[in-house]
Amino acid sequence: MKPILVLCLGNDILSDDAIGPTVANRFKTVYTEIKEVEVLFAPVAGFNLLDLLHNRESVLIVDSIITGKVDTGTIHFFAADNLTPSNGLINSHQINLPTALQLGKILGYSMPNKIDILAIEVKNITTISEQLTPKVAKAVDKVIERITFWINTSKKELAYD
Repeated sequence: MKPILVLCLGNDILSDDAIGPTVANRFKTVYTEIKEVEVLFAPVAGFNLLDLLHNRESVLIVDSIITGKVDTGTIHFFAADNLTPSNGLINSHQINLPTALQLGKILGYSMPNKIDILAIEVKNITTISEQLTPKVAKAVDKVIERITFWINTSKKELAYD
C-alpha cells in the first residue's frame, strides 16, 4: 500500500480555487517530513484521480466548495460516502468523485477504504488571480490544523486495522 494521501485539488490561478495548492504548499513548509503521509497538489478531477487514489488505504481530499449556505471560509468535513454519483454524464469532463470511485472499482483499481473530504467554503473561483479572498486566506491555518488532526487519527486507525 502507498502512504496516506492528502490530496489538495484546485487551480492555482483562479482566486479561491487556489485553496488546494495554497494548503499543500503551506503544509509542506510547516511539516517538512511526516513519514507514511504524502501531500500532493493535483489540478485534476474525474478519471484523472484514479491513479492518485489507487492502492491507498486512506485519503483526505482538500478542495474548495460553494454551497451558498454558510459564510466564506467555513470548513466542511465529511466522508466521501456522503456524495452521490452522477447519473447523466455527457462527457468525461463531467465525472465527479463518487462516479470516478465507482468506475475505479469496476476497472479493478484498488480504491481507498477511507476517503474524507475537507472542503473550504469559497466565494470566487472564476476570477483569474493568484490571491485568495481575505476570508478564505484566513481559513488556511485552521485547514492545516484539521489536516494534522485527520492524519494523526488516520495513522492510529490504520495501526489497529
